[in-house]
Amino acid sequence: MARFKSFPFLLLKIDAVIGVFQRNKCNTVGAKDWCFWWIWESQILYGGGWFSFVLCDVKWGIVLFSGFPEKIRVFDTTLRDGEQTPGVSLTPENKLRIAQRLDELGVDVIEAGFAAVSEGELEAVKLIADAGLQAEICSASRGVRGDIDAVARAGAESIHLIIPVSDLHIEEKLRKTRDQVLVIARDMVRYAKDCGLIVELSAEDATRADFEFLKRVFITGVEAGADRVVACDTVGVLTPERSYQFYGDLRKALDVPVVSVHCHNDFGMAVANTVAALSAGANQFHATINGLGERAGNASLEEIVVSLMTLYKLKLNIETEKLYGISQFVSRLTGVYVQPNKAIVGENAFTHESGIHTQGMLANPATYEPIAPELVGGTRRLASGKHSGSAGIKATLTDMGLAPSEEQMEDIFNRVKTVGDKGKIVTDADLLAIAESVLGLAKAKPIQLLEITVVSGNTVTPTASVRLKLSSNGNGKEVSGAAMGVGPVDAAINAVKKAIAEVEPILLEQYNVKAITGGTDAMVEVMVRMRKNGKAATAMGVREDIVMASMDAVIGCMNVLTTDYNKKIK
Repeated sequence: MARFKSFPFLLLKIDAVIGVFQRNKCNTVGAKDWCFWWIWESQILYGGGWFSFVLCDVKWGIVLFSGFPEKIRVFDTTLRDGEQTPGVSLTPENKLRIAQRLDELGVDVIEAGFAAVSEGELEAVKLIADAGLQAEICSASRGVRGDIDAVARAGAESIHLIIPVSDLHIEEKLRKTRDQVLVIARDMVRYAKDCGLIVELSAEDATRADFEFLKRVFITGVEAGADRVVACDTVGVLTPERSYQFYGDLRKALDVPVVSVHCHNDFGMAVANTVAALSAGANQFHATINGLGERAGNASLEEIVVSLMTLYKLKLNIETEKLYGISQFVSRLTGVYVQPNKAIVGENAFTHESGIHTQGMLANPATYEPIAPELVGGTRRLASGKHSGSAGIKATLTDMGLAPSEEQMEDIFNRVKTVGDKGKIVTDADLLAIAESVLGLAKAKPIQLLEITVVSGNTVTPTASVRLKLSSNGNGKEVSGAAMGVGPVDAAINAVKKAIAEVEPILLEQYNVKAITGGTDAMVEVMVRMRKNGKAATAMGVREDIVMASMDAVIGCMNVLTTDYNKKIK
């Protein structure tokens, strides 16, 4: 082994390839600041020659192998596979709204639905197909003529033609033989092509099928005119190692322009399996916003995109700064909340409470963030609680325009710790109230609720009207607003937002409610997260009346976002 003049050097063994490299600074093998030596073992001899590895932006001993295709297509199936999430049902109008946001995001294909499912679904696909979007509009279909006819009537450009291929599905679900499935694949591809559709032949449960039979199905379909193929890991049984082998072998066996990967998340590996498949040569991936889908969901589009673009330095036509916004948008319309600790778009992805972390964050955000929140349209927030350090709390107060003395800061810090030790959440509104109490500041808030009236019932549309007082440097201005909603709480929040819209455009990002006592007169706890420009805040309301608890939380959060003791009102 050669001697090294500088250190450190690392020894990695990956799939029987041993790579020894010495860290200096550059990007590619052979460049003068990075020195690489590959020691290759005989059992991995492939075609009698050395493997060719291209490395990109290698840092701290992370070796990135690039077998990725030059162009990777993004096939979004939020409106089809994502909508199959139990409890989710979107109207045609809401499907169109999501499709428009997906088009702005830059996806290549939008699977708008399953046209044959219902008249409403056919209407939704047609509405999206007629919207003049840049993305290709696709509809799913079974291998039956009626389904294909529905796709054609809806005006979709392409069809996701789903054919079960595992013996389990063929025998137990279809009650057919392999030979019959081959005939169905051939005939239905031909029929779809006769209807003028781009055909993406989809092998359902492909990863549990006999591989030789899977190849026969795809070859039969391609010979019949299929433009693309997709092998589906329907129940998420792949591992990244097997995914790489599976899709690599498939890519080599087929002469077709597009080989797609479609992974489910039953074992939590959908994203890793998708990335592995792409690194093996697949050139299109299916995914959903927020990883929506049946059972444990599908591969998460935002996680795949950001991983490919930041870890592997690949170029995709995705406007990543729109990811957080579309994540929240899809969450609101589907009613499926994003888990707080979800990668890339979760509420906690760029939220920091621990004192050790916040201290590092204040010095340099890269200490505890692999990417900047702005990359995905997110916002960094320092949360207060039992784990907080004084530096983080002080930074939050400074952002509010407060400058406590060392003694006052110690008092605020101790009060926050006391609340946290009682098992309670310390919201931004709580921190502001604690600080104002310690500093002896006036209790007048920028926004005060003077009056609210709500009308609701089984024969009337829920309606609310509010009267608010907006305070600015001691002066008060009354504003009012009225709005309708799907229920009394929605109507009340809409009325408040309408009343202050011209003065303070504020977005409600999250609304959560839970009962904290039993019975019909239970105390309810409402937690909200809101955003104004690039700043986010949280607040809580607790009352027996859910409407008033919601008003306390919403107006409390708005007061945090509009409070600046340097200017008094932002």
